[in-house]
Amino acid sequence: MELARRGYTVGIAARRIESLQQVAAQHPGITATIRLDLHDVAESRAAAGDLITKVGGADVFVISAGTGNENPDLQWAPEADTIAVNVTGFAAMATLALEHFVQRGRGHLVGISSIAAIRGHGEAPSYGASKAFVSSYLRALRHKCAMQRLPVYVTEIQPGFVATDMAKGEELFWVASIDVAASQIVEAIESRRAHAYITKRWRLIAAVLRLLPDWLYNRM
Repeated sequence: MELARRGYTVGIAARRIESLQQVAAQHPGITATIRLDLHDVAESRAAAGDLITKVGGADVFVISAGTGNENPDLQWAPEADTIAVNVTGFAAMATLALEHFVQRGRGHLVGISSIAAIRGHGEAPSYGASKAFVSSYLRALRHKCAMQRLPVYVTEIQPGFVATDMAKGEELFWVASIDVAASQIVEAIESRRAHAYITKRWRLIAAVLRLLPDWLYNRM
């Protein structure tokens, strides 16, 4: 955990509590762990609130949960699962974080989107669409904070391929190590950037994806 290595007091949450405890044992800066499953909105919001209390209040809230699978046959179950976690679950966490920051009088919300948010792909329709929601929602919250002059920063992180379990061990283009990705994400947080590509060279791919005409993109 890059934040813990840099001296932050950190609380972490995820579905697999045993894995969280193993990570916490390796990093003294992680002072609290809690099980959180975004499939259950009410339960996950309560768990996140408990975690915030355990660490004595949050100055930075990072939402990195997400799921997605290739689904060329458009089976409903995988689509519904992705939407539940990446859209409903994300919004549930983001609104809870913003409520906390307003009460606290300061804060920094960080959301993990994806390069996939730029352009939908037929092999995984709900994943790209759900990440487009994440990107748009973060921009809307940033606008809200600016309009209301709230002392809250909002950062959108758009990673390309990172060597996590979601990559499923595949040979991927420009895949980044977890350490490199984490370091660049924390740099973006500490500099309070509105947006960051991870790794930085993915801004080139993002530009190409936006400029490609549909007739060419549809052949890819």
